[in-house]
Amino acid sequence: MKLSPDCMYLLLASLCASAGAVSDVRSRRIPNLLTGASVVLGLLLHLGAGGWRQMGMAAAAGLVGGAVFFVFFVAGGMGAGDVKLVAAVSSIAGFGHLAELFLAIALTGGLMAVALAVARGRLKATLINVGTLIHHHAVAGVLPHPDMNLDNPRTLRLPYGVPIAAGCWIVLLMQTGTR
Repeated sequence: MKLSPDCMYLLLASLCASAGAVSDVRSRRIPNLLTGASVVLGLLLHLGAGGWRQMGMAAAAGLVGGAVFFVFFVAGGMGAGDVKLVAAVSSIAGFGHLAELFLAIALTGGLMAVALAVARGRLKATLINVGTLIHHHAVAGVLPHPDMNLDNPRTLRLPYGVPIAAGCWIVLLMQTGTR
């Protein structure tokens, strides 16, 4: 089976995200070497396949991906490695699949967060906290909540590399299933 260039980019983005997810689960860190090398790989692949314009679009995709998820980092709900991983997979996948990637990552992240809360017996408290966070951010903007952020060791933590990888694989499977 021969993959289209779009599917090849999505496959490489999925492999990158999977490496990030494994590292995130094992060490709660996503290495800069992985994300930096992946951005460079994505840019060079797009340059080779479509020239400077396509490489520029891939760079823009990485910037948009990083910027969208950077908001969650600033708000205290996501680690910097997660943001860099999204930027890397966005630059590899390219602009054509960003909306699908963001939706798949967000939905899988939400489902995994609910599963984690259920598994830890904290679903009710988590849902109440979500309401509190929504109110806080409606009033304070992107400023982190004083208690409900990644700096608080009692906060439930989901290694977000996993939903990033799952979202990439879902988009790839959807793309290959439509052919």
